[in-house]
Amino acid sequence: MTTTTLIAGVLLAQAAPAPASTTFETGTGEEATMEIDRKEAREPVEGPEEYFTGTAHISGQFDRAGPSRVTGAIVSFEPGARTAWHSHPLGQTLYVTQGIGWTQLRNGEKYEFYEGDILWCPPDKDHWHGATPDSSMTHYVVQEALDGENVVWKEKVTDEEYMSPLAKGGGN
Repeated sequence: MTTTTLIAGVLLAQAAPAPASTTFETGTGEEATMEIDRKEAREPVEGPEEYFTGTAHISGQFDRAGPSRVTGAIVSFEPGARTAWHSHPLGQTLYVTQGIGWTQLRNGEKYEFYEGDILWCPPDKDHWHGATPDSSMTHYVVQEALDGENVVWKEKVTDEEYMSPLAKGGGN
C-alpha cells in the first residue's frame, strides 16, 4: 500500500461518520455490540434551577444498563454557578477539564481545585461544587447508581456558604 493510498483511506474514515452502534467479532467466535453516542445527537441541557444556582450546562449524559451501574456527564459551570447540596449513594468522581472551582463537604472547609485535578466525593456525604466567582469550570462526572439512584438533592447552597473563606492550604 502506498503512503497516498493510506492517507486517502484515513481521510475517508475520518469523513464518514460511524454508525451509532456496530456489531463486531470478538475473536472468540462471539459477536458483541459497541455503542457510540455521537456528540451531534446529544443536546446540552441547562442545569435545573431547582438544583443549581447560576448557569450550568450538562452534556454527554449517560446511564449504562445492568449489570453496570455507572452513570456520568460533562458539566460546565459559568462563573459563580454551583450545585445545591447533594450526596451520592456510592460516591462520585470529578475530573476537572477546565477552569477553577470550589467544593465543600457539609460542616467542612471549602477547597479550591483546578484543571487536571480529580476529586472524590465520598458516599452519602452532603457536598457541593461549582465555579469560582471569577472563573468558569468544567468537569467530567462519574458515579454509580444504587437501586437506580445516583444522586440525592438537598437545599441550595446559600451565598454565605458559597463565599465562605477557603481552607488554609485550600488553593494554590
